[in-house]
Formats: sequence, structure tokens, C-alpha cells
Amino acid sequence: MRKLLLFIVMLVPFSVLAQSNNAPSSYAPHEINITGYLQTQFQWAQSAGINSFSGGDFSKNSDSRFMIRRGRLKIDRADKYSSIVFQIDATQNGVNLMDAFIQFHQENTKQFLFTAGLFNRPFGYSIVYSSGYRDFPERARVFQTLMPRERDLGAMISFKPDYKPLSFLTADIAVINGSGLTARDYDSKKDIVASLGFKFDSLSNKKLNLGFGASYYKGYVRSDTETFFVKNGSGFVKDTNPSHVNAYANRDYYGANLQVQYDNSFGTTSFKAEYVAGKQPGIAATADITGPVASTSFSAQPKTDLYLRDFNGYYFWLTQRIGKSKFNALLAYDVYDPNVHVSEKEIGAPNSNTTAGDIKFSTLGYGLTYMVNGRLKFTLYNEHVVNDDTQLPQYTKDIKDDVFTARLQYRW
Repeated sequence: MRKLLLFIVMLVPFSVLAQSNNAPSSYAPHEINITGYLQTQFQWAQSAGINSFSGGDFSKNSDSRFMIRRGRLKIDRADKYSSIVFQIDATQNGVNLMDAFIQFHQENTKQFLFTAGLFNRPFGYSIVYSSGYRDFPERARVFQTLMPRERDLGAMISFKPDYKPLSFLTADIAVINGSGLTARDYDSKKDIVASLGFKFDSLSNKKLNLGFGASYYKGYVRSDTETFFVKNGSGFVKDTNPSHVNAYANRDYYGANLQVQYDNSFGTTSFKAEYVAGKQPGIAATADITGPVASTSFSAQPKTDLYLRDFNGYYFWLTQRIGKSKFNALLAYDVYDPNVHVSEKEIGAPNSNTTAGDIKFSTLGYGLTYMVNGRLKFTLYNEHVVNDDTQLPQYTKDIKDDVFTARLQYRW
């Protein structure tokens, strides 16, 4: 908690309210409305077959690819009391369900909103911020690891007062399966997600927009074996006990987010930042399980021994509109450390039980967007990914896993 407070104090600038996925295109009563966006892109990787958080891993013998990153089709309808949202994602990999939820509220106010179905987990800022509006091609590695595909099945209550003294406030609390998009929840416990957000528009002669918030995730991972690997100095020690079978490992996250947008003589400057830390049960990296996958949240019952890791991660996003032009300059930096108790030089040491699942990665991203018109956007973006040296044979030096992306997006 002390780290969260320090982070908030250090970052006092921030942006506009996110374009949330957990809403219809409009709450005004309307019949069927169809919206969506298509992202088609070319990517070049520094090495063939790399693991990547820029649209997924590259094929074994390939260092370049054309792909449909996202092909979203959203259908929604609203009346005086309720709305329904249904969204699919169609790419070269097939068609997947992304959103399917019903919302209802009182006739004359939406300050209390109930949502049920498949929706974005209300944690932090970037998870609920639509990829169709985000300047940067992908979410930070830490959020792709903790909450892959962002969605989960459950129910949520949202509170946004519509009277002035508290109109800056938004609060959400959700109860979800915890297993992501899959309907096959692998345990009897449910996870809880809560967030509190504050938003202030038109400050400083209507040039400044400010937002910040905090989030909490309380979840569990069920053990299917007798062994936990628990922290022991700079490594792990085996804790084997028959009582560990059917026991639950804690999955706890604490988050803080901050955004500022300021209109100035250089154009519009937007700064966004988010920090998250906590406990993330994972597994050991093996020849078949790459390092990044070892700390990814489970969508199915894990059948191997659990590693109990303490993690942290954060990102900084800076966007600068160049004057009154259609160009935006982008700069980003993000870090994900799946095991804060071990330095990279200690990973792979004899008898430490550390693996590639404990390696910290940082990413420096930079690029440019050009808004051709209100619907069409072109993005050029490069990501420089860095990992420190370890004692593991495949990670004795930085992996060559940078990725360049050229993307064309059309939104309707």
C-alpha cells in the first residue's frame, strides 16, 4: 500500500475518461445500433519465432507477418430501463465472443447500473479502455499477463452520482468467475474486482482534464497437487503437504492509475500511468511453457505445482499532438517483474528453483499516428524489449525480441 501512495504522489499530472467497453454506443433509447473497428497490420520482429505481447507469438521460422489484429463488430440496443451489448472479434484465427451483457437502471437516472454477462473486468484504466480509441497498439505486458483478453463472466454494480457534489466519482464492484472468457470455471470460489475513479474536466480555463483512481482484485487459484513453491531468500523452496490438494492460493492485486490531458501551444499533451502489485500464482517455465506464459493467469485448472510469486508492474504513456496537425507522437515505457524478491542475476542459480517465469521485462515504445479522418488512422510503432542477464542457458543475455508495427485502423 505504501508503494501505491508513493506512486500517486509522484505522478500528479493525467487524461480523459476512457472510452469504456462496458457500455452500449449510447444510453439514449435506440433500436439496433452496429459499430466496430478493423485493425490490419504488418509486423517485423528482430528474431524469428519470438514470444511477443504485440499481437501474439511469432511462428517458429517467421520474423514478419501480415495479420488482422482486431476485427470488432458490436451490436447494441437501449430503452428507458435497459440495454444489451453483443460484440465479436473476427480475425484470421476465427471468430471469438468478446462481450455479451445486459444492463439495467432506473428510468430517469443511471447513477446505479447493474451489468450481467461477459464484460471487461473493472480494474484500473487500460483494461476498460477500448482498443479502438487507444493511441498505443497494445496494452502493457503486465495487464496482458494478469488479465489476458480482459473479459470475464459475472455481475457488476456501478455507481456514478448524477448530482454535482459527487458527479466526479465512479465506483464499480464485480463478482466474476476468475477464469476469463471461458465459461468453465474450475473452482467454486468467485473473484471480486472493485475500482474507484475520480474525473475532473475543464480545469485551468478549460484546458486541463484530470483523472485518477484505485483498484483491487481478490481472487484464488485452486491447487491440484501436493506441492507449492514458496519464497525462500532469493529463490523458492518446495512445500509438499497432502493438504495442499484442493487448497487455494491467493491472487491479489492492488492498483493505482493516473491520467492528465492539457491543451497547450504545442498541441494537446496526454499523460497516462498505471501501477499494479500483489500476488500472482503461476507455474515453472519449461521447454514447453515459455517464461511469459508461466506467470499468466489460468483459464483452466493448472495441473502442475504452483509457484507463489509477488509481482509488480507499471506503464507510462505520453501522447503529444503536433500542433493542430493530424499527427500524434507516442512514447511509452512499461515494466513487468513477476518476482520482486529475486534479481535477474540470481535466476537459474543451483537449487534456487527459479525459472524463466521469474524474469523481469521492460519495454520502450515509440511511434507516430496519423488521423487521416475521423474514422481512419495510420500507426507506425516500434517496441524495444529488454531483459537482464540470468544464469539460465537461453537467457544469459538480452533476447532479440523487438517488434515494429505498421497498422491501419478503420472505425465506424
